[in-house]
Amino acid sequence: MPLTLESSYPLIAICSLGVLLLLLEIVLKKPDPVSYSVTIAGLLAVGVCIFPGLLRGDGATPTGGAGLLFCEVFIAAALLTVVFSGEYLRRHDSERAAGQGAYNLLVVFAVAGMMLMALAGDLISLFLGLELMSICLYVLVGFLRKHVTGNEASLKYFLLGAFITGFILYGIALLYGSAGTLSIDAIVALVIAGDQTPVFWAGLALVLAGFAFKVGAFPFHMWIPDVYQGAPTPVTAFMATGAKAAAFSVLILMFSRRGGAEGLVFRDLISFLAAGSMIVGNLLAIVQQNVKRMLAYSSIAHAGYMLVGIASGNLNGSDGVTFYLVSYLFMNVGAFGVVSLVEEREEKNLTYEDYSGFSAKNPLLAGLLALFLFSLAGLPPFGGFFGKYFVFVAAIEADLTWLAILGVLSSLAGVYYYIRLVMVMYFRDGEAGRAEAVPRLVLAALGLAALINVQLGILPSSVISLIHRFH
Repeated sequence: MPLTLESSYPLIAICSLGVLLLLLEIVLKKPDPVSYSVTIAGLLAVGVCIFPGLLRGDGATPTGGAGLLFCEVFIAAALLTVVFSGEYLRRHDSERAAGQGAYNLLVVFAVAGMMLMALAGDLISLFLGLELMSICLYVLVGFLRKHVTGNEASLKYFLLGAFITGFILYGIALLYGSAGTLSIDAIVALVIAGDQTPVFWAGLALVLAGFAFKVGAFPFHMWIPDVYQGAPTPVTAFMATGAKAAAFSVLILMFSRRGGAEGLVFRDLISFLAAGSMIVGNLLAIVQQNVKRMLAYSSIAHAGYMLVGIASGNLNGSDGVTFYLVSYLFMNVGAFGVVSLVEEREEKNLTYEDYSGFSAKNPLLAGLLALFLFSLAGLPPFGGFFGKYFVFVAAIEADLTWLAILGVLSSLAGVYYYIRLVMVMYFRDGEAGRAEAVPRLVLAALGLAALINVQLGILPSSVISLIHRFH
């Protein structure tokens, strides 16, 4: 179903906010403080605008209420990113390529691209959303112009992203040439039917490879550590949550329900991507000494856990991935939020050793970071535990028990490197630096993320029941 005026109101709202921010940049001489406040208020307003349709399970969008839930995820990721960026950019004032207003504008239009991906009814709209999101992220990664690592990361992300765009576009061309349609629903119906030409399956495989790159799955993961380390820390959080959720919304729509013999081929292929991501991400995260690189490699592992749900190819799998994305948003953005407060200019205070004695110097931030790390490790009673539980149960129901067992075993490695950082904070003496003053709004955002993590771990049904209504 194509986008209509009724179904595109989230896009209209977010683009209106972007135009307003652009006008502020043109009219005001010092737009940064106003832009910061307007961006936060505008994102909250867009989120409130979407919420009634989400509660109704509004099916007016091509992807139904699930598309609106993903829109809320994008809004939450952007809102937390902007809140954390205010303090972060002030500390890097001399290194910025532009003012904070331009930064906020890029974040908002990146969200517009993500929404277009989640709400798209055809492959052209999907591709336009993907490119809008990607171009904004290329610029955001290199936003600190005097930061050499950031410039290298931006260039690497741009070159590899442009290359993989060719894969996706060629795959779309093959799908259109063989199926005669660009409708996602029609293509999914042909996949379920199973009896298609080799050109069709080749096109679908290219699209799968392209979005495997976007989520940072093995063997398309090599860009993740360098780009995540070089990007401004709030941007890293935004990429690891919002951009990943946008790519997974497409994977859920196109690959979570398959049928026929060919469907089994794609299940095996996605299972391979999931297994490789879990193994490589966790093993390489163990040996990292830089906290941002550790979180980057762990994001590869989390992509693998979510791909387990995609490989399951059933409703419980897609619902489990959706729940995982919601919980992953708050625990990952929260962890990066604390890291952004500790980090100083020129990538200082980013190693494990820099966190020695952190609990004594700032017990509140240390406690919050520990909570987010426990959730990332998948320990109860936090949202990360049920995220993994739902996708592993879906895998067992789909006769992919070996993949679920591998996921549990690889999660044990994840517990090690997360708990290692907690032990450094609490059981080693030392001087851990951080920003001298933490704004109340930032602390409130971190507290809210922590509260939602606990709530998702104690009452997961509050979200999973909402997700079930969409199918």
